[in-house]
Amino acid sequence: FLAGASLTAADVKANWEKHCQKCHGADGKGQTTMGKKLKVKDYTVAAEQKKFTDEEANKITSEGKKEGDKSLMKGFKGELSEQEIKDLTAYVRKFAK
Repeated sequence: FLAGASLTAADVKANWEKHCQKCHGADGKGQTTMGKKLKVKDYTVAAEQKKFTDEEANKITSEGKKEGDKSLMKGFKGELSEQEIKDLTAYVRKFAK
């Protein structure tokens, strides 16, 4: 495995399952207990996906998302590499039909 090389699909899926699935769901619909509580977007809906750019998704995944003082999503900058974050954004894009 070369440094900087893109992760395999299995690695991206493992990162999704570890860091994202609890709220966003295995299918990206956000219909989990936490997802419903936080009102996460349904990533299978193309119109929802059009509301954010890859850059915005990367930034939120890296830095987290807040609404006022309330943290809606923690950032993963310390746990995931920049490439892993970009790969997760690409993974999310595949949920849209």
